[in-house]
Amino acid sequence: MGIIIVDDNLTNQMIIKTILKKEGYSELRVASSAMQLYKMLQIEGTGLPEEPVDLILMDMMMPEIDGLEACRAILADSRYRDVPIIFVTAVGDSNKLAEALDAGATDYVMKPINKLELLARMRSALRLKHEKDWHKERDKRIQYELELAKQVQRSVLSSPLEDEHLRIEASYRPSSELAGDYYAWFRIDKHRYGIILLDMMGHGISSSLVCMFISSVLKDMITRIADPEEVMRGLNRYMGQLYRSEELINYYFTAIFVVVDTSSKTLEYVNAGHPSGLLIQNKECIRLTQNCPAIGLFDAIDVKKEKLAYEDSAVVALFTDGLLDAMGKTKDAEPLEELIINQLKSNESSNPSQIVEALLATSEIQAQQDDICMVRITVGK
Repeated sequence: MGIIIVDDNLTNQMIIKTILKKEGYSELRVASSAMQLYKMLQIEGTGLPEEPVDLILMDMMMPEIDGLEACRAILADSRYRDVPIIFVTAVGDSNKLAEALDAGATDYVMKPINKLELLARMRSALRLKHEKDWHKERDKRIQYELELAKQVQRSVLSSPLEDEHLRIEASYRPSSELAGDYYAWFRIDKHRYGIILLDMMGHGISSSLVCMFISSVLKDMITRIADPEEVMRGLNRYMGQLYRSEELINYYFTAIFVVVDTSSKTLEYVNAGHPSGLLIQNKECIRLTQNCPAIGLFDAIDVKKEKLAYEDSAVVALFTDGLLDAMGKTKDAEPLEELIINQLKSNESSNPSQIVEALLATSEIQAQQDDICMVRITVGK
């Protein structure tokens, strides 16, 4: 345990060292001035001190740089922000002592030194530092695990897909480390593709875990069953497995599932409580509106798919409500969906991320509150 004693008086240094050594504190260093302390700590340097420092006992009145100024300089350095500083001082001015605490000092001990008081205040300060260090290590570990979980979550998102008849790509902007939005697409057979975009209740760790649970069954369900109605019913049954009567939270998600058939030039879809998807061809836009409730809210749901035909060239855009929320109150009176349609029409060569950026630029909202996702399907190229 590294302790530094800072005092320009050799007698005071000796008294404190003797007290601490008798109590078993062996890692003691001494500085006779603030400048010497700065050198030990490499203040204004970039490296770490040769020896760790857990506590600083410092005199308030010292030549050149006094204890208050030194205290501020040390605690301003991010490396020593949590190092406790106890002033050992003969200054009895209550204003000065208050100023010392305002400067960031943990505590103070008056001279002449009372051994029991000094040791008690040291133990209190060191306990506090130990607790802070424990929380910092825990937070670092949690941050590492969150980063790993984020990488795992992103790894299960589908990569852009392109063949001679179809192209699928997405923009994905989580609002926190872990998102509640999820998308996937799978080739069902030579001509059919299944594409799903879902928005889990909330965002963060719990929503991400439920997304992972759903992603584990999606590929088999979409490629084996394919039919949008049956896929949605199957997902609803899986979500029912998460329900616990003793819990107040009922996990659910909105979703839109589309099956594109490039041979018959048709698409079938089910929209489970999700923002309307958009089918854009020529000057016409058809909305893929809601036709069943969100997945996981009820034991059984009434699902009815819709079937649409497209011409030689069309674009299908799917997006979560986080995009609409982020667009919020726009700078003009144009409806949000119309802005999205116009961006899709006028930026055919742009990728979804560029389109989302352009849409957010129209908003007066500064901070992103929810996950944002857009999937664009281009058919009949």
